[in-house]
Amino acid sequence: MSSKAYIIGTCDTKAAELRYVRSLLQAAGLDTVVVDVSTRGEDSDTADIRAADVAASHPDGPEEVFVNDRGRAVAAMSEALRRLLASRPDVGGVIGLGGSGGTALITPAMRDLDVGVPKVMVSTVASGNVGPYVGPSDIAMMYSVTDVAGLNRISRRVLGNAANALAGMLQGRIPEGEGGKPAIGLSMFGVTTDCITQVTRELASEYDCLVFHATGTGGQSMEKLVASGMITGLLDVTTTEICDLFMGGVFSAGEERLDAVARFAVPYVGSVGALDMVNFGALDTVPAAYRQRLLYEHNPQITLMRTTPEENARMGRWIGEKLNRCQGPVRFLLPEGGVSMLDAPGQPFHDPTADVALFEALEQTVVQTPERQLIRYPFHINDPEFAAALVEHFQEVIATDPRRHP
Repeated sequence: MSSKAYIIGTCDTKAAELRYVRSLLQAAGLDTVVVDVSTRGEDSDTADIRAADVAASHPDGPEEVFVNDRGRAVAAMSEALRRLLASRPDVGGVIGLGGSGGTALITPAMRDLDVGVPKVMVSTVASGNVGPYVGPSDIAMMYSVTDVAGLNRISRRVLGNAANALAGMLQGRIPEGEGGKPAIGLSMFGVTTDCITQVTRELASEYDCLVFHATGTGGQSMEKLVASGMITGLLDVTTTEICDLFMGGVFSAGEERLDAVARFAVPYVGSVGALDMVNFGALDTVPAAYRQRLLYEHNPQITLMRTTPEENARMGRWIGEKLNRCQGPVRFLLPEGGVSMLDAPGQPFHDPTADVALFEALEQTVVQTPERQLIRYPFHINDPEFAAALVEHFQEVIATDPRRHP
């Protein structure tokens, strides 16, 4: 089945814009499908998939969508659109048009699509904080400049650029990487760079090493690729996003961090990289409750806070409970010499007591089996010996994966 360009918006308010985008994509030689996500239940001559047909994909039926409550209707139509797109095997790429409500409605369905499927969202809110809309996906956000409310000299140019961008994504050829090596994910922060650089150097000849910056969306993106089947193993060395989840930092990956590891039984080697620090913005943004804590200005935009023994014990228990749910092979390595560049003798976050609290909480929580093991090493996380141990254990767990040796 040939792939098609899906054009999504509310036909009751944006029919002219949707037709214009469709005409440009068809002129480029693409098959198109216009999807109406209006929440008023009216039929449209523009749509190939009517709003009623989208709403029928909601698990509780269309009556859950067509209600006299805009917020509830938008949320329900968004869920219906997610299910509809997931059921369509011909989705080659998606372009959405919307204001704040339309953007909130359309982008969840875009996020569900695999990374690499072209996605363009033309939105009135694209010049602000787009993190909640993009999440861990590869959605291209384009600011509409004027409201998406009719065709004019500005909207024609912006919508035309967006349509041509999607056409280019769908028609352009992307060279494959050399050798078709399997992809693996690695998590890194600046303070664990030395470790990941050494690990990558050892594995790059055999694997396509995808390094994710542990900034919240980095961890989410890594696990999304696991869920998409695009990553065959993880070296999750830098789990620092858990600090920000617990203590309210700016780089949390959410409560779901590590869930994909358990759900998809991916071969997993992990560690406690940068669990010594919580990330905040500039110094004056640190919450008042933390102002007397040990703080370190990483740069003018980022302030780090050292985690306490109590906080480390709490994180250790949380990680341990997550690891206990993993059905695949797990090796979790503990660097007794320090968990980040700043957690070393003479460095500002060196605190062996806090590290011991973390290690002991993990050991008390994790139910160890031949497949699930905690292993201590008397090295710093950035020592060559620790990197070598990570590589050794990764090669061990990946070799037992039935997906690699069917």
